[in-house]
Amino acid sequence: MKNTDTRSRLVNAMQITLQRNGLHGTGLTELLAQAKAPKGSLYHHFPGGKEELALAAIEQTAEQLVRFFTRLFAEHDDPLEAIAHWIESALRRIEASEFRLGCPMAAAALDSNAEDIDLRLAINHSFNRVQQQLASHLNTAGYPAEHSADLAALIFSSYEGGLIMARVAGDTLPLERAFRALLGHVRLQQKASPNEH
Repeated sequence: MKNTDTRSRLVNAMQITLQRNGLHGTGLTELLAQAKAPKGSLYHHFPGGKEELALAAIEQTAEQLVRFFTRLFAEHDDPLEAIAHWIESALRRIEASEFRLGCPMAAAALDSNAEDIDLRLAINHSFNRVQQQLASHLNTAGYPAEHSADLAALIFSSYEGGLIMARVAGDTLPLERAFRALLGHVRLQQKASPNEH
């Protein structure tokens, strides 16, 4: 049980430090302090070191988003209401962090370089997994499959880009504007084609 707790603390700490600093800006001392984990525990649980731990943190982030969307779309009949609720919760989180925390996946992606092949593959897989989950929920709600996939890509790209811009600006307005325009546009399309989403 204790080993599992230490591993979980390390993964959670990496998620937070990725959000703040990206991968290359994350030092082991800071990471271990955040996790309240002893030296040596990192390589015990993650023999590949910081990079292997980052892969676990990225995978966990995607898994958390998938679970969050499953719950959220079950609670809202209108998928656009579900998305609006997601963005509202994201705005509250980034404000509460005083614009220090973004998305671990985006932060790691921005901090990656050409040599970080495994990291980039893991982030790309996680991005795709989250978009596929969004598309599946949109499709279940009645959007055609191809339109669902395109809309999911637009939604997730707007989220990640808006979040980055909000952090830099120290203001939620970029993310609010992006989703006000996006959701407004989708609703206008619905009105123009009432028999199709």
